[in-house]
Amino acid sequence: MFSHIMLGANDITKSQEFYDATLRELGHQPATLDKKGRPWWRTSLGVLALSLPINGKSACHGNGSTIGFEAEDSESVDTWYAAGLKHFGTKCEDEPGIREGSTGPMYMAYLRDPAGNKVCALHRLKR
Repeated sequence: MFSHIMLGANDITKSQEFYDATLRELGHQPATLDKKGRPWWRTSLGVLALSLPINGKSACHGNGSTIGFEAEDSESVDTWYAAGLKHFGTKCEDEPGIREGSTGPMYMAYLRDPAGNKVCALHRLKR
């Protein structure tokens, strides 16, 4: 359904460090930079990119928005969370753990990236 997600960032270096560190824990390669210096993480399923806002204003988070990253197991969620806290991320919501959802139990963790965007890592547990 999605081709890409472009997130605004106020400090591209800090934000790239956050995403390189957290996405590495989920098995992804570091970002590559385009001609404008914007980092891009490409997979066969989609693309994540960062950019300074083109209108020249500060980047801000979307209230009610969350970007979720799929994790292979609960340990990957935990290492994702730890890497994010170490690389300019901030705590958001509860500590990593099991949450019940409409599709069944999930092991999840939430963080805010350096620009305040809410992100999570999620591993779906077997019933």
